Amino acid sequence: MKNSLVIIPTYNEKENITRIIPVIFAYTDNAHILVVDDNSPDGTAEEVEKLQPEHTGRLYLLKRPRKQGLGTAYIAGFRWALEREYSYIFEMDADFSHPPNDLPLLYEACVQGADVAVGSRYVKGGRVVHWPVSRILISYCASLYVRMITWMSVKDTTAGFVCYTKKVLETIDLDSIRFIGYAFQIEMKYAAWKLGFKILEVPIIFEDRRAGESKMSSRIFSEAFTGVWKMRKLSYTKKINK
Repeated sequence: MKNSLVIIPTYNEKENITRIIPVIFAYTDNAHILVVDDNSPDGTAEEVEKLQPEHTGRLYLLKRPRKQGLGTAYIAGFRWALEREYSYIFEMDADFSHPPNDLPLLYEACVQGADVAVGSRYVKGGRVVHWPVSRILISYCASLYVRMITWMSVKDTTAGFVCYTKKVLETIDLDSIRFIGYAFQIEMKYAAWKLGFKILEVPIIFEDRRAGESKMSSRIFSEAFTGVWKMRKLSYTKKINK
């Protein structure tokens, strides 16, 4: 996984972050990790700092002053990655819901020609474990709803396990990304799709988090529900100053 960066946004993920970092490095050759922490009161950032001497040159930390939302954390990570010329930039949760051993599969999908590789629960071979049926139905129906409104062909529109090539993140006007919750995941895929990039879904087995608390809330769900209508009116092409 040459010239690759795995971005992990954190807020109160102390229990998970110390476990997942060594596992990611075990499954990837040469990949780097950037943890974007929103001033977690549980000391997540401090735990990352303790691990940095063991992974010099591969583990980085971007500390932000307060909790600002998933989307802004990833945008900050994207900008950090582009400034350092990474070719493959990954999104990944800290809670082991996204399997670290599948990172090379997303990487290979992009190396073989995809512009965006999505770790998908809802294509053949993908599935969800340790979730109640009701939650699976809500998630699946949410993706179906998004596809109906946007006409986007991606089946797992809310997936947060993604690899973007550098050219995608350089082309999308990151300043135009409006949503900060889980609608952010939808919006990034929609922007890439609208700009004509090739999106490939790679089947994964998604597990419920092993520790800590979910950040999902009714406000985040509402943002995603109404946000897809607003996305259709937005342009994601960078403006050229004449």
